[in-house]
Amino acid sequence: MVRNTLPDDEVTARIEAALYSAGRPLTVDELVRASGTNSKEKTVRIVGELVKKTKSTFKAIEITPLEDGSYVFQLKPSFTPLIRKFAQRPIISGATQKTLTYIAYEQPVTSKRLVQIRGSQVYQHVKELEQMQFVEHESLGRLKVYRTTEKFKEYFGITDLNSMKSKLVAETNRQNPKPAGKPEEA
Repeated sequence: MVRNTLPDDEVTARIEAALYSAGRPLTVDELVRASGTNSKEKTVRIVGELVKKTKSTFKAIEITPLEDGSYVFQLKPSFTPLIRKFAQRPIISGATQKTLTYIAYEQPVTSKRLVQIRGSQVYQHVKELEQMQFVEHESLGRLKVYRTTEKFKEYFGITDLNSMKSKLVAETNRQNPKPAGKPEEA
């Protein structure tokens, strides 16, 4: 068997390039292919080193492991509000992101409820999200019921919807602290 003996610097550069250019989480198997080695152990070791390096070197970006074992190169979440005005073309507008967040949190959610919460512009948001294959619907008579798709979970690195919901609540509470606690919705 011929062993691939790329230097660690080259393997590291290939992994960095793959994570940077993918724009989505990459599995360990994908990183092994990108690394130019056949060694899962070497790839995992180098990715671990990159995770530590980004934490100690960079202030706003990171390579982070996700719950499903994949890795993503991303802006640290605390910097998202700051860079919105600098991003050339966000993949999803802020209003559409809010609609997607609401669908993800409340799913399954009816079109009637979405309009009540987000207004009539929600129809355009949902159309865009369906085109991106982040949400899908089921028709129950004249009513549509929306939920997120597998592509949504893969793109955002979500393996457990309940864990995601807890994180959304925590982030919302962190950004909008309410002195008397969260009011109950009727």
